[in-house]
Amino acid sequence: MNWDDMRVFLAVARAEGLSGAAPVLKMDPATLGRRVARLERHLGAALFVKSPQGYALTDLGERMRDRAADAEAVLSQAMEVGQNAGLTGQIRIGAPDGVANYLLPQVCAAIQAENPDLEVQILALPRVVNLSRREADMAITVSPPAAGRLTVQRITDYHLHLATRRDARPIRHLDDLKGRPLVGYIPDMIFDKELDYLGDLGGGGVQLASNSVAVQMQMVRHAGVGIVHDFALPAVPELMRVLVDVVALKRSFYLVRHASDRQSARLTGFAEALCAGLRAEVGRLEQAARLTDAPLVCDT
Repeated sequence: MNWDDMRVFLAVARAEGLSGAAPVLKMDPATLGRRVARLERHLGAALFVKSPQGYALTDLGERMRDRAADAEAVLSQAMEVGQNAGLTGQIRIGAPDGVANYLLPQVCAAIQAENPDLEVQILALPRVVNLSRREADMAITVSPPAAGRLTVQRITDYHLHLATRRDARPIRHLDDLKGRPLVGYIPDMIFDKELDYLGDLGGGGVQLASNSVAVQMQMVRHAGVGIVHDFALPAVPELMRVLVDVVALKRSFYLVRHASDRQSARLTGFAEALCAGLRAEVGRLEQAARLTDAPLVCDT
């Protein structure tokens, strides 16, 4: 089996089908199907369970995917040898949309400005990014993964508070929240327990909901009250923090990478710059957010 066969196998495994892999490899699905069938005949075993819904890996296929990904990483690292003039090539980061909207654009722009031959892609998803399928080179998460061949690095803490419009009726006590539309996540689309903020309020459900942090911010901006990221508040000057001594949440960001990428100087260099930039930007924006506090802070 040669590397080209392995490249075809990996693309189909990551896309979970022929149609998704075709544009990546610049081949038509029929050709890919024949290549996969030929590989399976050569091995004498099935690598995929094929159905109208796509291609699911067999147990053998999963083992081969992991080994092929390791080989791919080694090949990539070998190609980096001698490339010491800064970061180059394409790097894709997966992240929840709050980070993707309010932190990553400026941090990644600064890194790219110092490395003109670098291409940075931000994959904003309302779910956990699947690094095993190589949806991204690295991912930012709000909780460390419990399984997988992954490395995890805590980046920084961040804070969340209740916020509402500056011209809204004053909120000095929790009772003042009654009768106001509450903004939050769609309950059955919360993909990580760390995003279930409303449990800290001990109240009922939300009246305005979205799976997007950016949309939630706009909902609070137009009507209602919600728990928002402090680092997002400077982008929406109409809002201010309220009840900061009563409702205060702290969460953490983690950088997750595939274990086989640990020896990649390029990815490690980018990861270091990314983490440093995110720490600095969260600190800067949270400091600015404190200036939005309501003039009166309640007692419980």
